Amino acid sequence: MLAITSLTKRFGALDVLRGVDLTLGAGRVLALVGPDGAGKTTLIKSIVGLTRPDGGEIRLDGELVRGDAYRARIGYMPQIARFPENLAAADLIAMLADLRGADADAARDEELVERFVLGPHLRKPLRALSGGTRQKVNAVLACLFRPRLLILDEPTAGLDPVSSAILKDKVLAERGRGCAVLLTSHLMGEIEELADDVALLVDGRVSFAGSVDELRRATGQPRLERAVARLLAA
Repeated sequence: MLAITSLTKRFGALDVLRGVDLTLGAGRVLALVGPDGAGKTTLIKSIVGLTRPDGGEIRLDGELVRGDAYRARIGYMPQIARFPENLAAADLIAMLADLRGADADAARDEELVERFVLGPHLRKPLRALSGGTRQKVNAVLACLFRPRLLILDEPTAGLDPVSSAILKDKVLAERGRGCAVLLTSHLMGEIEELADDVALLVDGRVSFAGSVDELRRATGQPRLERAVARLLAA
């Protein structure tokens, strides 16, 4: 599904990604964890095409990632979405549907609009929405066209407990239909609830990649937070 091989990225004299190797299969949820500055955001931006790596390769469904066409298979929920403040959520949905073309209506998934009760807010300018409502819009846009790969960066940040539970249910449902999910979260309980696999990124390198159970066995720690802390301290 997603295969990353020997990926490197440098900003000036700083090596941010140092030969990252990572795989994510269909119907799996992979949590990308690590300390601040480890390279998680740069890796995600490389996958979605917002940053161009200096070396290595990224393949999606066996095809080398290049150009723009592959992005139609990816749903991306950044931690902080940069929306045009004068537009309404309905305008953004219409713009994305227009970019998708003839297949947009058949693929459209507006379940989260209903479950988040976003209907009354769709016509309001985004600048008038609360942070939590904007985050809901962010989630809707990521899932809107049934992506093959769903990338979620701190997805429940700013959401109330009910909305957080709704989004988690959606993530698990996406996994169930065969979508590959890559997420980052500082909430270890959230990762334990959602993730099948964990990749620990430290100083631009993957220091561990495997299932949650493998991580527990490797560290002798039953709780994920303790297991990650043990790896970081090693």
